[in-house]
Amino acid sequence: MPMRLGTPMPDLSGATEWLNGSLQPEEFKGAPTLVHFWAVSCHICHETMPDLIRYRDEWIGQGLKIVGVHMPRQESDTDIEKVKQDINTYGITHLVGVDNRHTVASAFQNEYVPAFFLFDHNGNLYFRAAGDKGFERLKPKLDSMMQDYLSSQA
Repeated sequence: MPMRLGTPMPDLSGATEWLNGSLQPEEFKGAPTLVHFWAVSCHICHETMPDLIRYRDEWIGQGLKIVGVHMPRQESDTDIEKVKQDINTYGITHLVGVDNRHTVASAFQNEYVPAFFLFDHNGNLYFRAAGDKGFERLKPKLDSMMQDYLSSQA
């Protein structure tokens, strides 16, 4: 069963490796957060990544936290050099967990890439979606969540 809206953000500590930094769970407390699952073999992930990076850049200075979770779909996806190459190619500067054992994916009850989980500043699930159709719904939800967050900070 998929994670329900309002559910607290699961633990991210099950990743097998962290790239672009290390996991500091306290940095997510009180911050709106986007958790994005992707894979190097996922064509839709590659198509949507430039827009996702634009969304990140639009909101990161306003308090948004973002975590990528690389969730391999096949054995060749576990090649860390391929993951690093995609990180470089797409300009992924945010924290990326490599979830080769699918521990993080299981905690999020997620089977899909790409998949998007928005958590509000209280740490509760605000929105979730997967695939290209889900990605189309991400931007309006992200904008709404961030506007709510900024209003609450004023």
